[in-house]
Amino acid sequence: MLLPAAVDLYYNHEDWQVFVWSAVITGGAALAVALATHGNVPPASTRFGFLLVNLLWLTMAVAGALPLFISSLQLSFADAFFESVSAITTTGSTVITGLDHRPPGVLLLRSILQWMGGLGVIALGLFLLPFLKVGGVAYFKIESSDIEDRPFERFATFAVSLIAIYATLTLTCGLSYLMAGMTGFDALNHAMTTMSTGGMSTHDASFGQFASSPHILWIATIFMFIGGLPFSILILFAIRGRYDALRDPQIRVFAGYCLVFAVAVAVYLSRGSQRPFFEALTHSAFNFVSVITTTGYASSDYSAWGPFAVACFFVATFLGGCSGSTAGGIKAYRFLVLYEMTVNGLRRLVYPSAVITIRYADRVVDAEMQRAVVLFISAFFMIWGIVVVLLGATGLDLVTAITGSLTALTNVGSGMGDIIGPAGNFASLPAASKWVLSAAMLLGRLEILVVLVVFTPTYWRN
Repeated sequence: MLLPAAVDLYYNHEDWQVFVWSAVITGGAALAVALATHGNVPPASTRFGFLLVNLLWLTMAVAGALPLFISSLQLSFADAFFESVSAITTTGSTVITGLDHRPPGVLLLRSILQWMGGLGVIALGLFLLPFLKVGGVAYFKIESSDIEDRPFERFATFAVSLIAIYATLTLTCGLSYLMAGMTGFDALNHAMTTMSTGGMSTHDASFGQFASSPHILWIATIFMFIGGLPFSILILFAIRGRYDALRDPQIRVFAGYCLVFAVAVAVYLSRGSQRPFFEALTHSAFNFVSVITTTGYASSDYSAWGPFAVACFFVATFLGGCSGSTAGGIKAYRFLVLYEMTVNGLRRLVYPSAVITIRYADRVVDAEMQRAVVLFISAFFMIWGIVVVLLGATGLDLVTAITGSLTALTNVGSGMGDIIGPAGNFASLPAASKWVLSAAMLLGRLEILVVLVVFTPTYWRN
């Protein structure tokens, strides 16, 4: 909060006081809690892990909403909380209009929240989800210790490497944007929201502001794709020089559906609208990588590209990146495991007595991982249906309710239709809708099961 305060002070905007007071309030509360709990560390357990994850993200959302609520934006608390949740979950939906003329401190705060949220998402996928046995692929080895079996072995060394790579990629992205023609402030903000696959922009037009520069669009496409890769693999590749790590099956699945969608719609656009193929490919690749990695940037209103393109974007909203990346969605490794389970089930129909193992690369997918995949996908569609009904009860039309709930659960950021489409905004939605969507964004970011388990009676029984 002190960084946005310094920026607003530099530009002589009165909101610098808002950020200072917010820093004092949150810092004071954090210090009080730290002093009150000093020396009383509870024993580590799976049950405590579930509660800790939920409380950390909820606390972060409230803290992020505080300066937005008391700033000159004059947001209601529902709007401020929605914006904060959207930022820290790297969803990218926004209720703020007129971004081009908003205080620079507010714009920077949103980018910082997304950057920190992206780092938290990586840690969640690499360490906590495998530890809690509800998802995540952590089969790589560090210092000869299997992280799948002992998730916090050599944690300090690994954490430093993770932060260093994440920060280096962000810096490289920012410098690339700067060299391609962005202003320094735009480059800084978009670098943080690109690497976090967050999608919040400093302009109402999002990347439509830079649609005339194919260099900027391709830079964004490349770094969004990198953000969707498993950071465990990036660490093995960058620190250890392990080129073989890039053969991870989920990377092939992730890259495969990015390529297929981008090329198919580029051909459709170039033939239907007589656009030059490279121009069509530039916009198609940018927007599909943005949706698949759940970034949510848009270079144009792709809902006007025709029914085939709209159908492809709707399907792409489900997909997501890799486990241990900054991306949301269902994620590539789950589709891979689900495919293998389906093939195995069909074989068992022909050979009922056969014992056929399900494999992920050179490893056998055990029953616990299969259970986690099926449980997640079942819970995903169940929660999606519930959120659609709740949004309908708040007065939203069917298209807005269906795509709004989907984009919240997958943390993509933009839906379909005139209201929340790529060229739209969430500001006009009722306050009740924003509370429902805020809950859905947190559910999606915490992989649904981590939240649902806390609301079961079994969790609270002694």
